[in-house]
Amino acid sequence: PGTLLPRLPSEPGMTLLTINIEKIGLKDAGQCIDPYITVSVKDLNGIDLTPVQDTPVALRKEDTYVHFNVDIEIQKHIEKLTKGAAIFFEFKHYKPKKRFTSTKCFAFMEMDEIKPGAIVIELYKKPTDFKRKKLQLLTKKPLYLHLHQTLHKE
Repeated sequence: PGTLLPRLPSEPGMTLLTINIEKIGLKDAGQCIDPYITVSVKDLNGIDLTPVQDTPVALRKEDTYVHFNVDIEIQKHIEKLTKGAAIFFEFKHYKPKKRFTSTKCFAFMEMDEIKPGAIVIELYKKPTDFKRKKLQLLTKKPLYLHLHQTLHKE
């Protein structure tokens, strides 16, 4: 069912961020079993700044897309996030042969990318590199995570 948290109470002059995870493009999207995305906010050392949240399992898969259309409420006011923080999205799916859930790829959004509206971000190879030191693109094909951001300001 996911572990999504409600929006924080608003504070005067502070901004909250809602991210709608629309869809993710993958060449083998149709083969992913029970896919979901883990969302976390980390500092430059990979330390969690907010509780980690999991989306519910994807709504549907079509062609090269896994569709989620789910809202994630970031659990901290944007102004209170440390410099260099980033929001991570880890795409996970179940592997029946190995009987465990595996991370297929990840994407992240840095603080300067927080602005209202649609954004597409690139996918990187696992393992998830929370320190963002050795990033390798998942593929040469243009496959992305499609998000839509809404800022809430008092």
